[in-house]
Order: sequence, then C-alpha cells, then structure tokens
Amino acid sequence: MSYGIGTALLLALIAYVAVVMNLGASCFWHESLIVGAVTGLIVGDVKLGLTIGATLTLMSLGMWTYGGATIPDFMTGAILGTAFGALPGVGLEGGLAIAVPAALLMTQLDVLGRATTTLFIHGADRAVARGDVKAVTWWHLLGQLPWGLTRFIPVFLAVWLGAGPVQAAINGMPEKLMQAIKVTGAILPALGFALLLTMMPLKKYWPFALIGYVLFAYLNVPMIGIALAAVAIGVLYINLKEVRANG
Repeated sequence: MSYGIGTALLLALIAYVAVVMNLGASCFWHESLIVGAVTGLIVGDVKLGLTIGATLTLMSLGMWTYGGATIPDFMTGAILGTAFGALPGVGLEGGLAIAVPAALLMTQLDVLGRATTTLFIHGADRAVARGDVKAVTWWHLLGQLPWGLTRFIPVFLAVWLGAGPVQAAINGMPEKLMQAIKVTGAILPALGFALLLTMMPLKKYWPFALIGYVLFAYLNVPMIGIALAAVAIGVLYINLKEVRANG
C-alpha cells in the first residue's frame, strides 16, 4: 500500500494551514489531536489518528513558543505518524516511533522558516517608507509562505515519495528491530506523562495525583470518569479554601 499524490497534497495542505493558523488565529486547527484525527479520517483510521494525536498533545502540554522559542512540531509529527502508522505492519507503536523524531526534526525547518520571514518584513518596511499601505498588507500576507512551505514540502515528500520506501523498509526489517520500535512507541505515552508531571506543582498537590492513580490502576475508572472526578475535587478544594480564608 502506498499513498497517491492526491493524499500527499491534501495532507501537506493540512500541515500548511495548521502552522499558519498557529501564528495567531483563534482556533485549535493546529493541535496535534485535531490534525491527527483529520489525517486518520483521510487515511482510513480515525482511531489511530486520535490516539497518536492525543499522545503528542499530551507530550506538548506546557510547551509553547515563548519569546519566539522553537519547540518540537508535534502537529507535523501527528500527520506523519498517523499516515505511516496506517500502513500495513506499522500500527500505533510504529506510528509513534516515527511521529516523535519527525516532530524533533521539524525544529530545524522551523528555524529556517523564521529566518526567511525577515525578507518579507524588510519588504514591508520599504513599503511603509513609501507610504504604500496596500503593499504593506501584501508583504505581511505573503510572510506566511516560509512558515507554510516548511511544513508543506516535507509532509508532501514524506507521504508521496516516502510511503513506498518506508513500507518496503518495514517489510525488510528484522522482527527484533520491529519489536524494539514498537516497545519504544509504547513507552512514549509514559514519557508524555512524565513531562507533564514536571510542569506541575506535584510536591504540593501529590494527594490529588495519588487519588487519580488509585482510580485508574485499582478501580479501572476510565479517563473521562477520572477527569470528572478531578473537576469535582478541584471545585470542592477551591470552595473549602475560600471558606477557610473568609473565616
């Protein structure tokens, strides 16, 4: 199985729109969970897309481009991980094993995209000096091209040209190597939770984490149930804290 040029173009366009939306649009199109689900719909495995997207979203919590910092592009990772994970013989673990390195690799192209936007900024500066408002508008609109193309081109080439070779490489891999890749992919969700815990004041609120662990590990409560219980406990905690503060 391999993907045609139409699928490659569509996924590349999704990557382009998602990263441009990430520049400031008030929507969640650029979130790994969203693009993962949409990619899953396109390649015929929505559950896989949701799972990979949710895992990468979990890993990205607490990360943002503060001060223009470059972070892993989990959105592009979700697209490529889902696309390749849907290939026969790859699956969830293999898709995750592809998604995370792809997200890390995109940091290099992100820097390239940021650097080349300066060309458009200088063009807008010259238009301002001339008093040409229309030209200023166009320069700023065209400034999205470097960002979008740094995602469009890699996703298109990877999906269109890479699907066949990747499938052939997977088929030729030793069984032990494929098993190692799957084990690595299975560990990644735990890594995401570990990264999330480092962002939380766990030393102060460890009892809440312990309650969640007991609900999941011993009582087999689903994640939605744990989330609802967390909301209820959080509201009670805040209310009791306010009552205590008011005497």
